[in-house]
Amino acid sequence: MLHRRHLLLGSLAALGAAPLARAQEVMSSASSAVPLVPPPDIVPISAGVAPGEVHVDPNSFSLYWTLPDGLAIRYRCGVGRPGLYEAGTYYVGARKEWPSWTPTPDMVEREPELYAEYAEEGMPGGPGNPLGARALYLFTEDRGDTYLRIHGTDQPSTIGAAVSNGCARLVNEQIIDLYDRVPMGTTIYLYPRNA
Repeated sequence: MLHRRHLLLGSLAALGAAPLARAQEVMSSASSAVPLVPPPDIVPISAGVAPGEVHVDPNSFSLYWTLPDGLAIRYRCGVGRPGLYEAGTYYVGARKEWPSWTPTPDMVEREPELYAEYAEEGMPGGPGNPLGARALYLFTEDRGDTYLRIHGTDQPSTIGAAVSNGCARLVNEQIIDLYDRVPMGTTIYLYPRNA
């Protein structure tokens, strides 16, 4: 069973992330009317957590890319709505830049008014696409592609909220930063939501 306490220390103080702040500057200069998402920061994590993993804590809306020496880069994220978020252990089975998007049959069934028009042809990649600038595709050994993603969004108001159809999302500038760090095969941990 995955537990948040295995990853996080009681106090997560920022240690500095000047190179990571550039993405935030790009975002804030692009549109001053858009709510700002805090830039990624470097935080301490529990001893023994391997570097080169992704950990998603849905309770704090945080995604961590683990580094050596008990540190991680923390990104603020949005997660899946109740009933659609799926805790577990995954690996990155595909990576795509400006991915195309097609809603799953379950999405079309749940909300045909939003998704039916995209059910056949989908939507090409680019600005306005629900998967944003980059996507990491989550797989398991037994299921293959789970249709869960860690992806970008051009809707910063969804960061810090449980609004998606199961995926974790970062603002586009931050998913680009994460995407450039995360290779194929990386282990992804989606921690359970608190009741």
